[in-house]
Amino acid sequence: MIGSIAGDIVGSVFERNSIKTIDFPLFIPTSTYTDDTVLSVAVAQAIIKDMPYGETIKDFAQRYPHAGYGYSFYAWAHSGDDRPYNSWGNGSAMRVSPVGFAFSDLEKVLLEARRSAEVTHNHGEGIKGAQATALSVFLARNGEDKQTIKEEIENRFGYDLNRSLEEIRPSYRFDVSCHGSVPESIIAFLESVSVEDAIRKAISLGGDSDTMACIAGGIAEAYFREIPDPIVSAVQKRLPAEFLTIIDAFRRRYCR
Repeated sequence: MIGSIAGDIVGSVFERNSIKTIDFPLFIPTSTYTDDTVLSVAVAQAIIKDMPYGETIKDFAQRYPHAGYGYSFYAWAHSGDDRPYNSWGNGSAMRVSPVGFAFSDLEKVLLEARRSAEVTHNHGEGIKGAQATALSVFLARNGEDKQTIKEEIENRFGYDLNRSLEEIRPSYRFDVSCHGSVPESIIAFLESVSVEDAIRKAISLGGDSDTMACIAGGIAEAYFREIPDPIVSAVQKRLPAEFLTIIDAFRRRYCR
């Protein structure tokens, strides 16, 4: 899960300040966690404690209200109404990486990804984005090669992963939809040689940088299995103690 969170923190300063290069400092004083991290930790906590996703996500959003949530999500989180709002946004994909790490059966991963998404993102594209991301993490952590991951995601979800980043980058713009950002994030992973490289490449597209780097970073962590200590340390010092406790508990239980 540190790969996802690292992507969020590194990408946080570029979300509304897009760049089209992989050459940038990973961490600066204003680099911080956002809603991607808060809700990823919430999903991890729901899994650890066997609690309902919606209840846990809403609880974390209320206790960390200033993390940059989208308008519809914020209204849902601070209302007494638990009904989903049919979102197709990439919020379902940004928070789902713990599902890919925690469950040992492919169909269970797809089911739990759907369950984690549909508390808010019950639109078909929102569910698909979460499932594609979680399945990519699951396949990567189980040792599948990139070609197998690519083909599985294409065949199951119909995403076009045959484009290169060089082809995508010039005309790509900020896009919060699952169908307009999840495939590109997966491509960033497919072209990467490390967790750091996946994060840099996702950000270099110039889109929804923190979320795309969060998605790519989570898959890359599952695939490469190693994150340099300086990145881990930079992430840890920017997180609340509660998050660190949950991340450690999740890692000890599911990421051996």
